Amino acid sequence: MKLSSNGLPVPFTPDLFGPLRPSADLLSPRDPAALRARLRADGYLYLPGLLDRAEVLRLRGRYFALFPPGLLADGSDPEEGVFSGQVPAGVPEYGVAGHPAYGFVRSAPFDRFVSDPVLATLASQLLDSEVRMLPRRILRHFHRGARLASRAHVDFDYMDQGSPSLVTFWIPVGDCPPRTGALVYLEGSHRLPPEEYAPLRDVTDRPGDRRQICHDLELTARTLGRRWLWADFAAGDVMVHVPHIIHASLDTTTDAMRLSVDARFVRSGDTPDPRWLRPWSADDGA
Repeated sequence: MKLSSNGLPVPFTPDLFGPLRPSADLLSPRDPAALRARLRADGYLYLPGLLDRAEVLRLRGRYFALFPPGLLADGSDPEEGVFSGQVPAGVPEYGVAGHPAYGFVRSAPFDRFVSDPVLATLASQLLDSEVRMLPRRILRHFHRGARLASRAHVDFDYMDQGSPSLVTFWIPVGDCPPRTGALVYLEGSHRLPPEEYAPLRDVTDRPGDRRQICHDLELTARTLGRRWLWADFAAGDVMVHVPHIIHASLDTTTDAMRLSVDARFVRSGDTPDPRWLRPWSADDGA
């Protein structure tokens, strides 16, 4: 399997990659204490099949149907999200006002999807508290050739003006194996002190943004002596992770486009980062 991130190859070898541990066995019957313990231990929960696959694919179809003709391959269905190889003329830059993603995160179908009680109930059990979802809910849409993969980072560096007691839900909206641009998690990295990976911030393709750790995933793994954990994500799967685990995404190199949702929950009584209290826009600086 040939993988890359931001155009840099990442060898798919046993010293650099390992499997994510599934935790769906802790859901039936639901064991909140065991889920919290697993989240503390691993820094993530990989929950295959948590959501209804058909509902996830319906959301995928609704989104890709918003684009003018030309984005999708001839004869394909919007739910498949197959890239034609060209973005139609006149489509604004990704995620800004006028782009379909900008309007979609403000739409009723999107709000219904992220408001699924399954997500809020799980977040409440993991944080052992009443919770609220932060209004800044992100829709990621990558296609082959875009080279817009997420660099290695920890979430809290992007939301450090509020409570650290939060969880992120990453939801692939469609099947998302590694070559489609899946997330990968650096094994046990939530236990690393920030000063241990601070020198990696000097190896960057974005010198103006010190929040990212590094765009070179092979270098990151070898420097820290840890593997990137991966899975063949399918529509209906959900990843939950803590705010201090290092993660990144791979380049999308398949015809199928990557679509995913980031939703974050905080305890109801905590003060969240104020930048996350308004709807997402790709140019909002947060």
